Amino acid sequence: MDVRKLLEDVKTGAVTVDDAAGKLKTMPFDDLGYAVIDHHRRLRNGCPEVIYCAGKTIAQVEGIVKNMLETGQSNVLATRATEEMAQAVSRLYPETEWNPSARTIVVRRQLAEISGSGTILVVTAGTSDLPVADEAVVTAEFLGNKVARLSDVGVAGLHRLLARLDVITSANVIIVIAGMEGALASVVGGLTDRPVIAVPTSVGYGASFGGVSALLAMLNSCANGVSVVNIDNGFGAAYIASSINRIKQENKPSGEE
Repeated sequence: MDVRKLLEDVKTGAVTVDDAAGKLKTMPFDDLGYAVIDHHRRLRNGCPEVIYCAGKTIAQVEGIVKNMLETGQSNVLATRATEEMAQAVSRLYPETEWNPSARTIVVRRQLAEISGSGTILVVTAGTSDLPVADEAVVTAEFLGNKVARLSDVGVAGLHRLLARLDVITSANVIIVIAGMEGALASVVGGLTDRPVIAVPTSVGYGASFGGVSALLAMLNSCANGVSVVNIDNGFGAAYIASSINRIKQENKPSGEE
């Protein structure tokens, strides 16, 4: 629930005091038995609660989405979902958007207001890294950011990346997604003064150990300004990038575009 909007609606008369009091009864959370929905998440963190679908049943995902929307949340994001979950939610809410590559469900009732000060750039080393990149893109856009992409520009063909330096230097925050040896994050970190968020992926042959090799390489990067999230965690990278982008917007001098 957007508390500020609710209070503004009461002030303008769009919502009665009694109706507002009824909505506030469900705050700060609703206990569904199998999930406790945190309605204060947006108020505290600037982002509403996001549903992590792995390990949940279809009925549980349906129930959580329904509760969020019925208590005033305009848009809902669910990650690591299955197509069956998306189909079930779509039957309830026809405006549902299913991204099979990102494995995300978005129920969008209004366009997200752009809250970031610049562009979040999502860079992928190889085509096999695209599912993680897609999760990052969906999340960053859901959180109100402009997003650009550079795909398949890994270190095996470094000229592909160097040919797009203009895109790299114009970004506000950069997410670098790579498997194998994870070297791309260090290369990008050495080319820009922008914060770089590295995402190791589970892409690679046996000795990549499901992304552990890339994770350790990124953690040991000699490039300044590189931070690292967990393996395949496109959502986490986008959330951090959005927080950085939003803070830059909030700190921008009045009147500056």
